[in-house]
Amino acid sequence: MSGPVLSIRGLGVRLPRNADRSHALRDVSLDIQPNEILCVVGESGSGKSMTASAVMRLLPANVAIDAGQVLFGGEDLVQASEARMRALRGAGIAMVFQEPMTALNPLRTVGDQIAEMFRIHTRMDAAAISARTLGLLEEVRIPDPRLALRAYPHELSGGQRQRAMIAMALALDPKLLIADEPTTALDVTTQAQILALIKDLQRRKGTAVLFITHDFGVVAEIADRVAVMQHGLVVEQGPASEVLHAPQHDYTRALIAAVPAIGAPAPRPVSDTNILQMRGVEKTYRTGGFLGRHARVTHAVRGVTLDLPKGATLGIVGESGSGKSTLARCIVRLVEPERGVITLDGTDLLKLRRREMRQAARRVQMVFQDPFASLNPRRRAGELVAQGPMVHGVPRAEAMRRAKELFALVGLDPAATDRFPHEFSGGQRQRIGLARALALEPEVLVADEPVSALDVSVQAQVLRLLQDLRVRLGLSLVFITHDLRVAAQVCDLVAVMKDGEVVEHGPVAEVFRAPRHAYTRALLDSVPGRHFAGAAPA
Repeated sequence: MSGPVLSIRGLGVRLPRNADRSHALRDVSLDIQPNEILCVVGESGSGKSMTASAVMRLLPANVAIDAGQVLFGGEDLVQASEARMRALRGAGIAMVFQEPMTALNPLRTVGDQIAEMFRIHTRMDAAAISARTLGLLEEVRIPDPRLALRAYPHELSGGQRQRAMIAMALALDPKLLIADEPTTALDVTTQAQILALIKDLQRRKGTAVLFITHDFGVVAEIADRVAVMQHGLVVEQGPASEVLHAPQHDYTRALIAAVPAIGAPAPRPVSDTNILQMRGVEKTYRTGGFLGRHARVTHAVRGVTLDLPKGATLGIVGESGSGKSTLARCIVRLVEPERGVITLDGTDLLKLRRREMRQAARRVQMVFQDPFASLNPRRRAGELVAQGPMVHGVPRAEAMRRAKELFALVGLDPAATDRFPHEFSGGQRQRIGLARALALEPEVLVADEPVSALDVSVQAQVLRLLQDLRVRLGLSLVFITHDLRVAAQVCDLVAVMKDGEVVEHGPVAEVFRAPRHAYTRALLDSVPGRHFAGAAPA
């Protein structure tokens, strides 16, 4: 195939009449060369995923291409029949989706789903298909590939499922691989492994890759060329080195400036007085077995001892399964630890009865990772914020007045208290979650991955808001995150968790500058684009 593998020319995609704007894409033009990784970067709603869907002709029924060409090997896919597109999908153009758990069939084994690619598109016999399927799982370096062949998607980890998706996408040696946010939901070390895998496979096979992301750290790690999208337009594109280090468009500069630096921050003084203390906290889960016999035992939290000084932010970092979110739930007693002591200003929270804990809960509140899942979709936003004070005896009128004040405090329009959660963006919903947590005027805020699902610029806004609220309201924060860039930006102290244990803790400047534990060093080394400073010139 000579020239570009894919050439998009003047592509337009029309939205339904009741949408906020007329077009999802306007005059989009991109080229992807053989053996090249083109990163398309932008915030939610920028049109980057819609571009991928248009190339694959997988647009929703009420959305249509109304202008331009999508040339694959000289053939215009806009004019191709559905039968032709079915033949091309997988064989010529393959796609790796953001969330493999929703892309994989939960009722079929991973091996069977990969083998289906060969059954549909080739005339290989069963023995050859089995051998090739196993070879693909070995090629993507999935642990114990023979066991993975027989496993169902839910029996694999997130990183293993993503590797299985990549194996499926590469089964027929496509000329073009489209990867739509394939590492967004993964831990930093797993993310680094998947990025390295895609780069390695791309170089060995000569595959062209269209990589969609909102993370400029990922861009700095793998991109040959970059296209920046905003509101359905390509506002800037060029070689990665030029776009990253000498961006021309204001929007590109704003996105890059919002990337937190991973470098060790300057030391920050903290109070000598602790507001929250944890001593020997342990939580164990038992699953399976009959009447408790032969049950699988998971030590989610093992003997954790930590202090939170007044007015400080304690970051707890680690991979999925490290125990950090379980520890957060122990603090607010959403789960009950088997042993240990958690004291708030000298009061052992674990010894409080339900009524006593209800009063103490006003002083320790939680902000959850997914605000959409934690907000009742049937209640108006103002009611959700006012609900806590009303439970504690505050009259409805006073609670609703306070809700409007809290909306203003977190940067939302007070008039928006009458809207439902689905009428807000992800960043706005996270602000509602903050307002709800602040409604009871807590002294300690436990934030569990509060920005992991947000675009980089929205993430920066929420982090600045948290910092501002901490100072203005005298809050102390326990901040759970797997993103070490975020931890470096907002935390005074950091605790690194692995397999339920704290393997290292101390001032964030010391831990990040000179990590003592090998696991901490591995986490820091795995941060995508860790040498990319992020602060572009204004």
